[in-house]
Amino acid sequence: MTLDDNAVLSLLRARWLEVLDELERSNRTAWLALFDARIARVEAGCAVLDFSDRDKFAGAHTFDVNARPDYLVALSTAVSTALGLHLTFTIQSITRE
Repeated sequence: MTLDDNAVLSLLRARWLEVLDELERSNRTAWLALFDARIARVEAGCAVLDFSDRDKFAGAHTFDVNARPDYLVALSTAVSTALGLHLTFTIQSITRE
């Protein structure tokens, strides 16, 4: 059965803690960089992460994917292990007001 993007987004959000637990077990450094990300949306098998939780941080928290692209690969692997989904990840651009 193939899930549409909205169903994948709902499942990913509902079970995000399981994904993070798996990421912590498999790659603690990636977990430290990504644990506070939120899933903004899913588009064509690509989940978009958002770090702009304005209630939690005084400024936007960012993750430089160019510095450590392997962290997003580790996250994809954690999703596959925990949920059986095959997704890629990208980071949402943050615009400052």
